[in-house]
Amino acid sequence: MAIGRAVRYLVLGLVLGAAAGGAAVYSLLRRSVPCSKGSVRLKGLDSAVEVIRDRWGLPHIYAGSVRDAIFAQGYVHAQDRLWNIELARRAASGSLAEVFGAVALDADRLLRRVGLRRAAEAEVEQLAEAMCENLDAYAAGVNAFVEGNRNRLPPEFLILRFRPEPWTAVDSLTIGKFIGWSLSGNWDTEIVRSWIVERLGPEEAARMEPGYPVGAPLIVPPGGECRGLGAPLLEELRKVQDLAGAKGGGSNNWAVDGHKSVTGKPLLANDPHLPLQMPTVWYEVHLNGGGLNVIGVSLPGVPGVIIGHNDRIAWGITNTMTDGDDLFVEQINPANPRQYDHKGKWVDGDLVREEIRVRGRREPVVEEVLVTRHGPIISPSIAGETRALALRTIVAEPSQQVQALILLNRAGSWEGFREALRQWPAPAQNFVYADVEGNIGYQMAGLVPLRAKGQGLVPSPGWTDEYDWKGFIPFDELPSVLNPPTHYVATANNKIVDDDYPHFLGAEYMEGYRVQRIIELLEARQKHSLEDFRSIQGDIYSIPGYELAQHLLSLKPANEDARRALNFLRVWDCQLSPDSVAATIVEAFFLQMLRNTVAVKLGPLTDYFVGKEVHPAVPDGFYLYRSTSWLLGLMKEAPVDWFGGRDWREVMEQSLEEAVAALRRSLGEDMSRWTWGRLHYAPFEHVLGRVRALRPLFNRGPVPMGGDMNTVAQASYVGSRPYAVGSFAVSYRQIVDLSDFDRSVAILPGGQSGHPASRHYSDMIDAWRRLEYHPLLFDREEIERQAAGKLTLTPA
Repeated sequence: MAIGRAVRYLVLGLVLGAAAGGAAVYSLLRRSVPCSKGSVRLKGLDSAVEVIRDRWGLPHIYAGSVRDAIFAQGYVHAQDRLWNIELARRAASGSLAEVFGAVALDADRLLRRVGLRRAAEAEVEQLAEAMCENLDAYAAGVNAFVEGNRNRLPPEFLILRFRPEPWTAVDSLTIGKFIGWSLSGNWDTEIVRSWIVERLGPEEAARMEPGYPVGAPLIVPPGGECRGLGAPLLEELRKVQDLAGAKGGGSNNWAVDGHKSVTGKPLLANDPHLPLQMPTVWYEVHLNGGGLNVIGVSLPGVPGVIIGHNDRIAWGITNTMTDGDDLFVEQINPANPRQYDHKGKWVDGDLVREEIRVRGRREPVVEEVLVTRHGPIISPSIAGETRALALRTIVAEPSQQVQALILLNRAGSWEGFREALRQWPAPAQNFVYADVEGNIGYQMAGLVPLRAKGQGLVPSPGWTDEYDWKGFIPFDELPSVLNPPTHYVATANNKIVDDDYPHFLGAEYMEGYRVQRIIELLEARQKHSLEDFRSIQGDIYSIPGYELAQHLLSLKPANEDARRALNFLRVWDCQLSPDSVAATIVEAFFLQMLRNTVAVKLGPLTDYFVGKEVHPAVPDGFYLYRSTSWLLGLMKEAPVDWFGGRDWREVMEQSLEEAVAALRRSLGEDMSRWTWGRLHYAPFEHVLGRVRALRPLFNRGPVPMGGDMNTVAQASYVGSRPYAVGSFAVSYRQIVDLSDFDRSVAILPGGQSGHPASRHYSDMIDAWRRLEYHPLLFDREEIERQAAGKLTLTPA
């Protein structure tokens, strides 16, 4: 997700120098691992809290009130993930350069312009009292740990030579907005799409737009298929010509009711897909107190449980891929850069002065941000962009996100679940639901703009009101279903409803292959067990891989190596397993064929289509993840005008030969060793692990991986930097058994701790890779039996 991605390109040699010797650094690492046993007195608690850690490092927090439970959550987040939350705070606030130096300045400049922290500072003044209390309790917990351990900080602080500032409610809100912005926006795709229109014109650009495939599954109604009614894409793209001269994460979740479960009660599965990193994105926690009894995963820096279950209901989330960002081209007064045009008159904007402290520089870098009625002008941070682009984003809207999360954690029924989600702002999510009464359901939640005109797929004219937002889709009009006749619900970032739905949700869904495969597997059995769900979560069968292989096997290449490569496909089972040679050949051919197909139209813009970032803070372009069915459709149709008269089979043979030659250069002459896992691996990299001397201490990769962007067990690569798993992958797996919560299971791709010397830093990687799980203990008696340590927090 966003935190690791925001610092992907940082070079840390500037501040690390030669680093310390391995033994000395390891000593520092061991010293900073916090104690999980005994007792500690803390200011800010109302009564004693017990923190029982099981043998997987998961803290089970028992408190007398919700406030004390959340205080303790802040404390354990700081215990295990202090560096994690500090990095998140700085990435979200635009203050990375203060510790990393000028290499982080580009990311900071953009985040200061977007102004997530400004929005959080304004929001905190408007929060409901209960939400303020929860945020303040969480901050007090974080600060209590830091205050008592100032001489035992995690090694990252010692290496980088700084101490964390006190935690505040604004910090948690800013991180929440950062995550929301990372998952709900398409501003960068709007820019690339407009560049494509400028190069090709709207008619030809429309041919380059990957759409959601006809016949692919919809979320609502379950079992429904996209009919391809069509949206006015061409009209939308023509807006760019009118501007001449002005110049989301993937995931899976599903549930079955008792009719399709061997237990007679629902089963619910969720595996959110986010970048793999060290430490891992998520943190497992169990909160019990004041009527709250919830377990699952949280995001360090934010209170509450985001995915999980309480003693009545369970839920999982996937990103909706709805469009929560719009760019507006503003016309700036050449005589007064603080003014912009609105309906033919110059209007004063707000000029915000942002001072960015940069390590190694005496004076701060000053960013003067013009804020228009649509939002801040962000384009000065974007290389090659000369238009004045203002960003309106849903995450800048006032919200009650933490309150919604706590209400969700306490909900005991479908009605309570939906009532909590009424307050859910961003990112918009697909919530799958199950309860102990046997009900299952789906609810979309989050803000989706109602646009006066257009769809926000390209930048809109800012000098008129024609394209402004006029509100948000009412919650009761968002897609929802309870107890469908299919006896299952399933989502995988696919299209939610067909085009006859009365409101525009978005146009950049992931392709339907993952959800198609999930539905195939759900319908293949009359009844499912927890083990069946585990197999579905680990499935690496490639639906488009089969189609690609059929195209390849129809070719008759002249090149001997290309002919040898095709022999591996003749016996391929379409599994993208790490030890498969055929998988490597199919994936390499796909990417090379995509490049050749796009390059003839886009020329220098080709890299953006296959994944190059518009800005380092958002380093994954999104066209690649929607392009497989688009390319397969073109290969089947074979339009004669595409390659200027060249035959499609000729280009396919050329692409195969080029892919095989590239594989030979990368993997050697022995084709039998061209296994997918040699190219396709998870680095499991820590930010400091980019420094060679520190890699053995902080990094835990490479780990060979199967799958790709279109398998249920998603493991995506960035097309401009193939083939390492540098994008969406399975960041957590959870299966909840509503017949017996203690049978529920989960696994992280890493561990609970952010301390490299802790045994819980990476103790789950092997199990995660082997598709194994740990029990998600919920009953206190069993938790006590599996306890590895008990820490009592008492009021000072």
